[in-house]
Amino acid sequence: MMTAILGFVALVLALLGGVALAIVRMIKGPRARKQDQSSQEEARLIQDLHQGLTRMEQRIEALETILLEKDKKGQQS
Repeated sequence: MMTAILGFVALVLALLGGVALAIVRMIKGPRARKQDQSSQEEARLIQDLHQGLTRMEQRIEALETILLEKDKKGQQS
């Protein structure tokens, strides 16, 4: 029963947020669409940058692992 109430509240909040967003977009008009396009491009660039940094972090971690393994082997010999 409690989860149903929480689900209903979440649904109502989502609907209110959607309505508010629609109203704001209607008020801003066509200029906002051009800004949205540039914002989307910026978001894509930031996502690409984030993905690149994530891959770099994974590579660095792999290199650290390799170096630590070599160090352990060197100490055992």
